[in-house]
Amino acid sequence: MGFGFRKSLKFGPFRINFSKTGVGHSVGGKGARYTKTADGRRQMTLRVPGTGLSWRRSLGSRRRD
Repeated sequence: MGFGFRKSLKFGPFRINFSKTGVGHSVGGKGARYTKTADGRRQMTLRVPGTGLSWRRSLGSRRRD
């Protein structure tokens, strides 16, 4: 079993995430959030508060082989 590390700091709608792999950030509220992870991936998340329903999409260019 491996060990991990994760810590978040909130500043209003902004969040800075510290993890074993690096630093990421996100911005948004209860309904929508944009995230850039420590490894460079970008995501948009939309939620319906109080229902548990959410939709997440990875952003950026798609690779063509």
